[in-house]
Amino acid sequence: MPVSFQPSRPPAAPIRIVVVDDSAVMRGLMSGIIARQADMECLGAACDALQAREMIRELDPDVITLDMAMPKMDGLEFLDRLMRLRPTPVVMVTSAAQRQPDIVTRALALGAAAVIDKAAVGVPGAFEAFERELLTALRQAVQSRPAAPRRSMSAAPAIVPAPAPSVASPAPLQAQTAVPPAMPGGPAVEVGERRIRLIAIGASTGGPEATPHVIRALSPQVPPVVIVQHIPGGFSARYAARLDTLGTLRVCEARDEMVLQQGHGYVAPGGRHLSVVKVGASLVARVTDTEPVNRHRPSVDVLFRSVAQVVGDRALGVMLTGMGGDGAEGMRRMRDAGAWNIAQDEATSAIFGMPKEAIRAGACQEVLALQAIGPRLMALLGLVGSGAAGALRSETSTAGR
Repeated sequence: MPVSFQPSRPPAAPIRIVVVDDSAVMRGLMSGIIARQADMECLGAACDALQAREMIRELDPDVITLDMAMPKMDGLEFLDRLMRLRPTPVVMVTSAAQRQPDIVTRALALGAAAVIDKAAVGVPGAFEAFERELLTALRQAVQSRPAAPRRSMSAAPAIVPAPAPSVASPAPLQAQTAVPPAMPGGPAVEVGERRIRLIAIGASTGGPEATPHVIRALSPQVPPVVIVQHIPGGFSARYAARLDTLGTLRVCEARDEMVLQQGHGYVAPGGRHLSVVKVGASLVARVTDTEPVNRHRPSVDVLFRSVAQVVGDRALGVMLTGMGGDGAEGMRRMRDAGAWNIAQDEATSAIFGMPKEAIRAGACQEVLALQAIGPRLMALLGLVGSGAAGALRSETSTAGR
C-alpha cells in the first residue's frame, strides 16, 4: 500500500525508537547504541512481532528497527502489515542480507527505509561500522513520517503539471503524428526534431517494486536506460537480473567503461556511483568509488548531474519513490539543460520524498501515477501508434521564460 511520508516532529525532539529483535544480545546492543545518542531515545525492545505490535500501538515510535527472522511472524510479513495498517519508518536489521539478497530487495520494495547487515557484528572491528550504519539509517529514516495509506496503484492515473517555483510549468504536450522509431544499431531515438539518447531513472525506498512497472512498458527501440537504486553492495547484480526477466529491455549491472546501447538498461552497482561520459560518439558508463553524495553511494544526484552535462536536452529523466532528497538538484540541472523530466505522484509513491523534493525544486515538467510513466516515455519517444509525442523542442525551449 503506498505511503506518504510527511514531517511530523519538532526539530529538537529526540528520535523515539522501538527495537524489535528475537536475540536478547542484539536487543541490548542496539538499545545501548541508541541510548548513548543525545538525539535519540529507546522507548523499548520487543522480542517478537506480537510484542512489537502492542509496543508500537502504545508508544507510537518515530522509527522501528526490525529483525528479519523472528518467531510467530517473520520480519517481512510484519513489515507488510505495518505499512498497510500503521505506516512507520522501518530500518531492517538482519543477518541474512548477504546470504539471501532477494530478502533485501523484497524489504525495500515493501517500504523499509534501509536494510543493515548484522552478520559481522561479532567480527573484530566490525562493531564500529555497524554502529555508524545503524545511526545513519535511523537519522535518515526519521526525516519524514508516514501519513495514512493512500489509494493503490490500480486507481486511475493522475496526470498533473509539476509545480515549478522558479520556472513556469509547460503546457501539456500536444498530440501529433507518431515519430519513426530509431533504426536498430543506433542509440538515439527521434522525438520531434530532437534525438533522445538516454533515459535516466532514480529511485530509493519502494524503488524495487516501482521500477519494474516502468521497465515492463519499454520496448527494445528505446535509448539506453540508466538506473540508480539506493541498494547495498552485493545486491545490485541480482536486482538487475530480476529486471532483465520482466520484458524486452535487456538489463544488467553497469560496469566501468561499458558502452551504453539501445534497448538496454544499466543498474548502478550497489555501493558505487554511476555516471555517464561521452567517448567519441558513444555514451559510456563510469563506475567509481568516490565519497557518498547526500549520504548515498550510488547517488541519484551523481548520475543526473552527469546526464545534464553530457546529454543535455537529449535526455528524459524519471524520479521514482524514495526517502530524502537525493537527485532533486541533479534533476533540476537536467531540466535547465533542456531535458524532459517526470516525477512519480504522491498517491502511488511508497514514500513521497525524492519526487516531492524534485517537484519542489522545479525540476519536473510532469507528475504522473506510476503506471502511466512507462507508457508516457514510449509516447514521448514516438514508439506508440498514437498519443502525445509532442514538440518537445519548442515547449522545453520556452519553459521558464
